[in-house]
Amino acid sequence: MIKIEENYKNSLDKIKFIDLFCGIGGFRLALESFGAECVYSIDIDKHACSTYELNFGDYPLGDITKEDIEKIPYHDILCAGFPCQAFSISGKQKGFDDTRGNLFFDIARIIGYHKPKILLLENVKNLKKHDKGNTFRTIKNTLNELEYNVYFDIINASKYGIPQSRERIYLICIRKDLDNHNFHFPQQLNVNTSLNDILIDEKECEEYIINKKYVLDEKKIKKYKKIAPRPLRVGTVNKGGQGDRIYLPNGHAITLSAEGGGTGAKTGLYLVNNVVRKLHPRETARLMGFPDSFKFNPSVSQSHKQFGNSVIINIIQYLIKKIVDDGSIYNG
Repeated sequence: MIKIEENYKNSLDKIKFIDLFCGIGGFRLALESFGAECVYSIDIDKHACSTYELNFGDYPLGDITKEDIEKIPYHDILCAGFPCQAFSISGKQKGFDDTRGNLFFDIARIIGYHKPKILLLENVKNLKKHDKGNTFRTIKNTLNELEYNVYFDIINASKYGIPQSRERIYLICIRKDLDNHNFHFPQQLNVNTSLNDILIDEKECEEYIINKKYVLDEKKIKKYKKIAPRPLRVGTVNKGGQGDRIYLPNGHAITLSAEGGGTGAKTGLYLVNNVVRKLHPRETARLMGFPDSFKFNPSVSQSHKQFGNSVIINIIQYLIKKIVDDGSIYNG
């Protein structure tokens, strides 16, 4: 998480928000850091809900398709990192033909009834070009018909101080009758970071060391001595598929995945202190902006999946600062 400047602290202390598809609470941590209050959260994954409860005291289990939207409390901001597998290039890309893709329209039902001031939505970058752009066009048209101006951008976390190559599309939607037209996406940060910055004591990571044969490219290892804002691949395990590639820690991590396979499933493989290993859950937490006080799921597999499914808290915080600067949230 980023440090909130004094002029932003409690800047949203009278603002209420709901957390749809809340996962383990990335949106919540980001908004609460500005003083906003979460009045409703929901997710269908019982394991994610257990982690959410562990950290917030709320158990948000529920099916959004069966919720009585009239009973959802008043809110100024609606947050939703709605399921992305239907649009992801790593999935089957069925889009609205997949029930997970259709969940967007459940969000639209809530928006249409409650008319929150701001919508803060996140998804995979492939959403923009899925089905030759028709899917994204449908989403924008739906939001426009619901009387929202839609601002969107694809942001790579690598450009904002997070040592992870992770591109996501973010939509900031402001109700038309309240929009000051001052919203701008944050500028990229000129910060040199690497995976080394978030690694924990190697003694805690012994169980993540792989025992398979691997091949390293010594020429590349010598070449990639400097910090670089991108993944630095230097080896392979097995045939070198997506989950069997080895990277250096003075570069950035590859995109954390909720469903990835191979030896380095979900986290990737890294050559750290002359051993090849996966990442520890605390390291994946840090790559998503979660504070070290955050309690992760006792199941390593679930923990990695949950962080891979989350939003990056730092990015959400940068977006919230711009929402505060715009001032539309205070209208009405």
